[in-house]
Amino acid sequence: MYNEATVVGSVIEGLLPIFPHVVCVDDGSSDGSQEAARRAGAVVVQHPVNLGQGAGLQTGIEYALQDPELDCVVTFDADGQHRVADAEAMVARVLSGEAEIVLGSRFLDGRTQISRLKSLVLRTAAVQSKLATGMELSDAHNGLRVFSAVAASKIHLTQNRMAHASELIHQIAKMKTRWVEHPVEIVYTDYSKAKGQSLLNGVNILAELLFR
Repeated sequence: MYNEATVVGSVIEGLLPIFPHVVCVDDGSSDGSQEAARRAGAVVVQHPVNLGQGAGLQTGIEYALQDPELDCVVTFDADGQHRVADAEAMVARVLSGEAEIVLGSRFLDGRTQISRLKSLVLRTAAVQSKLATGMELSDAHNGLRVFSAVAASKIHLTQNRMAHASELIHQIAKMKTRWVEHPVEIVYTDYSKAKGQSLLNGVNILAELLFR
């Protein structure tokens, strides 16, 4: 999380009935996000400065792997765009043994309302990922993911910012493990739109593709 004090508490409260072990990686927030997350019942791991999404994911995964009873890791955005029910269904597919990795996709059903421009950018990113890795993905930049403990232990992200998404897909491809996509809904709330996340992320993804 990065400056999500107004929403992170409600996100955590929605998770805890299903997922009792919630870890928030605070990426250098200055708005009291840490206190809000702790009050809501999460464990908070802090970066002293803002490093980026990739660094946050790697910190969270490494923290979770310290638990010897860990069965899987769920990556879940702090801003309220993900559905707990989707995460629960994805975990079930890992725990059943169907796959070691389950990747969320907003393009496998019609629930997500998304602009044509952002859809085009994300679909282009998926094509680029297929060409680079051979993975038949429909959504290569979805933050809702589930990894078995074994798969999580093989993830070593070095790209701190937007490039981490492509790096992660490349690492999954090299694992040659069982993976599936799962339909999820991304909720573009007034809050996330006000922060400019939808447009900004699309621009960042497009810039990354052009530079690559």
